[in-house]
Amino acid sequence: MNLTPQQRIELHGFNNLTKSLSFNMYDICYTKTKKEREAYLQYIDEQYNADRLTNILKDVSDIIGAHVLNIAKQDYEPQGASVTLLVSEGPVSEAPKDVFEESPGPLPDSVVMHLDKSHITVHTYPEYHPDEGISTFRADIDVSTCGEISPLKALNYLIYSFDTDIMIMDYRVRGFTRDINGHKLFIDHDINSIQNYIPYEIKKQFDMIDVNIYQENIFHTKCKLKKFDLNNYLFGYHMGDLSVDEQSLITEKLNMEMNEIFYGKNIDG
Repeated sequence: MNLTPQQRIELHGFNNLTKSLSFNMYDICYTKTKKEREAYLQYIDEQYNADRLTNILKDVSDIIGAHVLNIAKQDYEPQGASVTLLVSEGPVSEAPKDVFEESPGPLPDSVVMHLDKSHITVHTYPEYHPDEGISTFRADIDVSTCGEISPLKALNYLIYSFDTDIMIMDYRVRGFTRDINGHKLFIDHDINSIQNYIPYEIKKQFDMIDVNIYQENIFHTKCKLKKFDLNNYLFGYHMGDLSVDEQSLITEKLNMEMNEIFYGKNIDG
């Protein structure tokens, strides 16, 4: 569309486009014993409990300029947590100059955008493999907005908030709005890739794949951490405590787990 802030389209009524971002992150860990697995799950539950997740979503709400109408939060037994924020439009101000630009969004600050009723949710899924000593933690965050701001502007902060080995992101613009002449608009901003909303210093740490359907306004990006340091994946001990053969076997299992999650399929052998 090649819009600039000075070329904003005058609409017939409110912007009825719905813009939805799904952000999925994975943390992988090797837990050799049942005791280690239970300790890892307890650690994750403490790190990402409902109260902390609520604070993260409140910051996301600030970034997209929303007012929080209602908060529903829950910690689960034996593990996991969920938080849902119902939000409405925030104070309306002059649209910032970067509204239409593909660029990383800010960290929490006094950012004000125009937003209608929408929602922000997070669900966590800690789990472990019953036989192979692999434990994983997944968090699913969904940000759905209407109006000028894209939820992609919250992506930088979400990456900043979670320590992640793998990220899978989906962005879709749904519905349509109309200009003052009744002409339908199925998207109101330029977008080439979700990657353009991720800071360079983050992108260079990951292998990245895009699958985009431009004519349908559907965008998909997934990322897997390039650097592998076994010490970062051992819970409660150091790789120096392992034999060379144990290090090799654990490294192989961890890499297999990450590759299967990244490519979305089981890999034989």
